Order: sequence, then structure tokens, then C-alpha cells
Amino acid sequence: MTTANHAGREVVYYVATTLDGFIARPDGSFSDFPWDEPYLPALLDLYPETFPAPMRPNASAEENRRFDTVLMGRRTYEVGLRDGLTSPYPTLRQIVFSTTLDESPDADVELVRGDAPAVVEGLLAEEGADIWICGGSVLATSLFNAGLVHRLVVKLNPIVFGEGIPLLTGSVRRPALRLTGQTVFDSGHVVLDYAVRSA
Repeated sequence: MTTANHAGREVVYYVATTLDGFIARPDGSFSDFPWDEPYLPALLDLYPETFPAPMRPNASAEENRRFDTVLMGRRTYEVGLRDGLTSPYPTLRQIVFSTTLDESPDADVELVRGDAPAVVEGLLAEEGADIWICGGSVLATSLFNAGLVHRLVVKLNPIVFGEGIPLLTGSVRRPALRLTGQTVFDSGHVVLDYAVRSA
């Protein structure tokens, strides 16, 4: 059963995927996703805080539209880290879940080695804006299976990878999804917004 979010916050798995269900290449990269007009400006207007720091160099937390916290698995975080990006979303509270990293490379990034569902339960008890699951697949799956995901927003890209990191990994609880919004772009992108119903 989905856990109640008493503070009014929602956990949102907001993620880009290919038509064949992959959120990244096998190495974690996703640079092949097409960013066509007017798709990119539309997302930048709706979810500016989900764009990494190099795309919003002068941004402040006051400009956040929906989220104040981002959750990342180690592999997701390391995609930017390979390019020297230690604080990818500086206008958000950044939490990285890892059992292998010894310390955070940046003071603005919290490293958590413990149980992700327990941490998210604590976040939901706090006042604040929504919580964004940026990735990865293992983290999202663990939170789905714990009943801690309230919305699934999929940015469906007109591309196939054939292999890679899937939207969800392993055995997944099957929550009921209710489509609450969809936007179709001439570029072939489709953004699908689903509410995750309580079991």
C-alpha cells in the first residue's frame, strides 16, 4: 500500500526513456536522447530545476517550480561526475544513495549508505516541495516496491537503444497507474503523467 505523505509532498519518478524502455545506455550515458524544439523549451519551463547546472548557470532555488529534493543512485550521479560535475542540481537538496562510495565529492551532495525507503519515509514526513527520483533504475524500483512513489512522469523519446538500463529493474510490484496528463510534440516526444494508485 502506498505510504501516506502527511506533509503533502509527493515522490515523483520523472525520467526520460526510449521507446523500448531504456533510461540510459549500458554505461549510464543518455546523450543520444534527442532534444528538439519545442520539446526542450517546454520542459525547461515546466521543470527548470531538473536541468543540470551547466544549462542553468545563474539559477537559484527560488526558480524551482515543483521539486526541492533530488534522489540519485550512484551510477546516475557518476555520469556527471565523470565530467567533473560534482553538484549537478545545486538549487535542490541532492541525495545520492550508494554502498560503495566512501565520501561525497561535494559538500552540497548528501551521501546515504542506508536504506533508501527509510530515508524517503523521513523526507515525506517533512514539509517541503515534491521529491524527484532522477535515477537510477535500482533506486526507483526499491521505492516502487516500498509503495513510496506517488507519480510516474515518463518523457518518451522517439528513439530505441536495443539495450541499456531499464526503466525499472528486477521484480517490480505492480501498482495501478492512472493517466492524468499527456503532451504530444511534433518532434515525436510524448510526456505521460501517471498517478500511482494505492494498492
